[in-house]
Amino acid sequence: MFETVIGLEVHVQLNTRTKIFCSCPTSFAAHQNQNTCPTCLALPGALPVLNIEAVKKAISFGHAVNATINKRSIFNRKSYFYPDSPMAYQISQFDIAIVENGELFIDEDNGSVMRIGITRAHLEADAGKNIHDDAFSKVDLNRAGTPLLEIVSEPDMRSAEEAVLYLRKLHSIVRYLDISDANMQEGSFRCDVNVSIRPKGQEQYGTRVEIKNINSFRFVKAAIEYEVQRQIEAYEDGLYDQEICQETRLWDAGKGVTRSMRGKEDSADYRYFPDPDLRPVIVTDEMIAAAGNIPELPDAKVKRYVEALGIRHADALVICASKEMASYFEEMISGGAQPKSAVTWLTSELLGRLNKAGVEIDSSPVGAKTLGRLIGKIEDDTISGKGAKEVLDYMMENQNEDIDAVIIKLGLAQMSDDGALLAIIDAVLAANPDKIAQYKSGKDKLFGFFVGQTIAASKGSANPAKVNTLLKERLG
Repeated sequence: MFETVIGLEVHVQLNTRTKIFCSCPTSFAAHQNQNTCPTCLALPGALPVLNIEAVKKAISFGHAVNATINKRSIFNRKSYFYPDSPMAYQISQFDIAIVENGELFIDEDNGSVMRIGITRAHLEADAGKNIHDDAFSKVDLNRAGTPLLEIVSEPDMRSAEEAVLYLRKLHSIVRYLDISDANMQEGSFRCDVNVSIRPKGQEQYGTRVEIKNINSFRFVKAAIEYEVQRQIEAYEDGLYDQEICQETRLWDAGKGVTRSMRGKEDSADYRYFPDPDLRPVIVTDEMIAAAGNIPELPDAKVKRYVEALGIRHADALVICASKEMASYFEEMISGGAQPKSAVTWLTSELLGRLNKAGVEIDSSPVGAKTLGRLIGKIEDDTISGKGAKEVLDYMMENQNEDIDAVIIKLGLAQMSDDGALLAIIDAVLAANPDKIAQYKSGKDKLFGFFVGQTIAASKGSANPAKVNTLLKERLG
């Protein structure tokens, strides 16, 4: 039996307007090599100047994960040669990071809470982008110099599922803090996975393999599972020392395998030394206090929803996993929807339709206030739950129509007037004297027959609760 050991290095692209050491914009969609200047192109004589906004965002993250925020940190040069790095080195923090010794908690499927340590989070400049096209390659340096916060976990995770839970929580936190859009497709949230195995009970770690730049939760899970199996098979075949070495591998999503990329460097291979062009970063108490004014984060929000709103913990986790989902839910509540009804209609009804349509919650054709009003129509007996689903289906395809007008258009308004309902009930009872006799002789199940006949006679518009009450009165 083997134990898996996993640690993650996550690169979060900070959403500053300009790059970390120059004034070039960080917009994603700009034409190739448009957002460049002598500094990010590493032209002779150009000097870096630190973007203070990147520092503030790093401090905010430190507060969010209960970390130590170092009042003095330094930038180093990390030497490596690659076409997308015009400097032939990367400016990063190595000796002293701005954030150290943090923690993050994940909720496991069995209901337990697990702590994952965060070793450090340091600032660095991103590289450019290589574009490989058949027989030649191109380099786009728009991204070169974009500020990154690299977040390094402790090797505390023991399964692919735990790694994905950690990533999702981290993704949620940086989105709540609004320090990054964390768009994985655009590379704003990228993950390097470090994986090793060891026989259960062994304290010494096995040989660590790094899987580089994975940009989806699904691929992270698949890459870990494949790599763990590869290492186990090598161990069982007696080939562990020959086949498993400290290296960097790539995830081939098409084939579902990891492939060797290069031998894994040690820190000495990068020849780190303090950057002579950048002075130490000195963080004041005032800066730390100002950056500590962070919004309510997922864990605190879950606790409040459970304790103050009385919703289930599992439902609160689903809602709070996304900043946009939590905002939508709170707007429904502020519009008067009852929390438990809001949970059901948001997580089951609306999300089901959005997932089927491939639409995110922040692009929902049905707004939060509109869905809240629809729930109100059920609660005041204007419409049935079944009818409300028909209204929701209609409004998914027809935006900006008034709910009352839609209910009338679809003929879904419930009949709740006692006089009108009693007239229908009396007609149903008069047509079925034999059933009344059977019911009064003890065949209680016939009550459902009378309810069904009444609703059918009303063409589905009768309020079922009212029908039940009035029928009981009529039948004694």
